Amino acid sequence: NLYNYPLDIAENIHWLEQALRADFANPLFALSRISNEREWEKYRNLFTMQINLKLVELYLMWGTQHNKFEAYFYNAPWREQNLASLDKAQLLFEYALVYWEEAKRYSDEAARFRWLYLTDVQHWEDQSYRIQTGDLNYQRIIGNHLSRLEEVRQTFLAMDENTY
Repeated sequence: NLYNYPLDIAENIHWLEQALRADFANPLFALSRISNEREWEKYRNLFTMQINLKLVELYLMWGTQHNKFEAYFYNAPWREQNLASLDKAQLLFEYALVYWEEAKRYSDEAARFRWLYLTDVQHWEDQSYRIQTGDLNYQRIIGNHLSRLEEVRQTFLAMDENTY
């Protein structure tokens, strides 16, 4: 999408969170051919991992819309609004971190079946492998966002809103 609106992101988050709470349908309706219980267990773990990864991405998108990447001197009169926006961005990034931990947990569960490969959901398998090897590490990305956000917050706190 060219534009991501907060209401669209919130709606997508809502439906993905509903999917996490829902029961799994019959394996006949899976996106991959499931022929035994081990394949079904791996599929469920990969599916849940993928939903959690999508939630991480959505929360990062939403948080980025509220994040201020620079604290310019001419924004001093709106210091309180900018600080409130940074608080919201921090909260959204912290939510993303929770879902990242869940994604890692389900990737670990799926990795118990390394010898079993579901070719129809190869992208999920690849994502799980990238998590296992550390190639995909949203914790580092979110940590970078949070540390940059804290630097900007400190700059805003140091500003005197009556100066400009």
